[in-house]
Amino acid sequence: MNENSPIRTETARDYVSPGETGPARTRGGRGWLWFLLVLLLAGGGYYGYRHYLAPKADGATQTAGGPRSKGGRGGGRHGEPPQAVGIATIAAGDVPVVLSGLGTVTPLATVTVRSQISGYLMEVGFREGQTVKKGDFLAQIDSRIYEAQLAQYQGQLMRDQALLQNSRLDLARFQRLSQQDSISKQNVDTQAALVKQNEGTVAADQALVDQQKLNITYTRIVSPVEGRVGLRQVDQGNYITAASTALVVVTQLHPISVVFTLPEDDVAKVMRRLRAGAKLTVSAYDRGDTTVLATGTLETVDNQIDTTTGTVKLRALFDNADDALFPNQFVNAKLVVDTVRNAPIVPTAAILRGTPGTYVYLMQGDDKVVVRPIALGEADGARTAVTAGLAVGDRVVVDGTDRLRDGASVRVTEDGTRPPGAAGPKPEDAKPGDAKPEDAKAEAAKADALAPEGQKRERRRQRPAAQ
Repeated sequence: MNENSPIRTETARDYVSPGETGPARTRGGRGWLWFLLVLLLAGGGYYGYRHYLAPKADGATQTAGGPRSKGGRGGGRHGEPPQAVGIATIAAGDVPVVLSGLGTVTPLATVTVRSQISGYLMEVGFREGQTVKKGDFLAQIDSRIYEAQLAQYQGQLMRDQALLQNSRLDLARFQRLSQQDSISKQNVDTQAALVKQNEGTVAADQALVDQQKLNITYTRIVSPVEGRVGLRQVDQGNYITAASTALVVVTQLHPISVVFTLPEDDVAKVMRRLRAGAKLTVSAYDRGDTTVLATGTLETVDNQIDTTTGTVKLRALFDNADDALFPNQFVNAKLVVDTVRNAPIVPTAAILRGTPGTYVYLMQGDDKVVVRPIALGEADGARTAVTAGLAVGDRVVVDGTDRLRDGASVRVTEDGTRPPGAAGPKPEDAKPGDAKPEDAKAEAAKADALAPEGQKRERRRQRPAAQ
C-alpha cells in the first residue's frame, strides 16, 4: 500500500500509543471533569434547599444534629419555645393518717349444723342460700322410736312411784309400833332404807323420761344462730348419725368482721388512740385496692404479736347491710388513726425523686421554674401533705415535668391552674378548626421569630398566595 494513501494517513492520525498524549485523550479527560463538577454543584444545591429553603411543619425543632444546651436531659435545644406545663396551687387542707393492712372477712359465727341423735331425715325445712333467724326450723328426724321409749320409761316411773308410796306407808306403821315397843328397831331401819331405795329408783326413772323428752326435742333441728344457710349436705330420707353427719352450714353475716394485720411498729399509735376513747374508722377495699366495699369501726386488738411475722391482728366490725362483704373474702383494710389538719397539700403528681432527693418544680414568676426540695408527710391518694419546703400559695408543676431543668423557661397551659379532676377539654384536645384567626396569626408570628432565616423567606413567599 502507498504510504501517501489517505486511508493510511487517517489511521495514523487517530492512533495514539498508551504512553503518548494527544488531542483525543485530552478531550476525553476534560469531559469527565466537567461531568463530576456538574454533579457536585447539583448535590450542593439540593442540600442547601433541603436545609435552608424547604418549608418545615409548624412547631418543628432544629435538626437532630443541632447543638444541645448545657441543661442535659431537660435543657432542650437552642431556639426551642418554652416548655408547656400544667401547674397547681398549694392549699391548706386535712390529710388522714391511714394505716393499711391485709385482711380477711371473718364471720362472727359459723355453725355446722349436725343432729344430736340418730335417725332418718324425714323433712328438710330450708332453702339453700336462705336467711334464717335463731330458732327457725331446719330439719326433722324420725321421732317415733323415741316416743315409744318415752312411753316405756313413763310406765316404769309410775310403777316405781307406787312402790315408793307403799314403802312410805309401811315405814309410818313401823314407826308407830316401835313407839309402843311392839316391833324391833331393826325392822324400822330396814323399812326406812327401802323407802330411800325406792326414791332413788323413781328418780332414775324420771331421768330416763326427761332424756327421752329431750331426744324428741332434738328430732326437730332448728338454727342455732341468725345467718345465711349454705348448700344442703344431706338429702331427705338418709340415715343421720348423731354428731357425725353434717346437715348444713349457717354463717352469720350481719354484722360481720374483718381480721387484718398491722406491723408491730404501728401498735403504739392504735393503742394510744383506743386508750383515749377514740372510735377508729376502718374501710375495707377490694383486692385491687380501688373500690371501698364497706366502712366500719375497730372492735379490738389481739393480745400478742406474732413473732414469725412481726405483726398484730385486729378485728373490725361492719354492718354489711348490703352484703358487700363475703366470708373468707380477701380485702385491704385501711385504719384511720388520726388526721393532720391545716397542712400544705401538694398533688402527688408533682412530686419527683432524684439526685436532690424528693423535690418539685416551683414556679418562679410566670415563666420560669426552679427545683425545690421538700419533706413529705402523710399521703392520701392523689394528695400529700408537705412538712417543709413549700408554703400555701406556692405554684408547682404537675404536668410536663419530664423535660424540665432547674431555671428552665416554661409556658403555663390554659388548664394548668385548674385543680386535678376539673372538667372541660384540654388545649391539646382541641381540633384544628376550632382555633380563632387571631390565635392563628399569633402562632404564625411566633413560628416566624423562631424559624431559621431561609425558612422565614420561604414562608413570606408562600403567605400571600395562601391569603
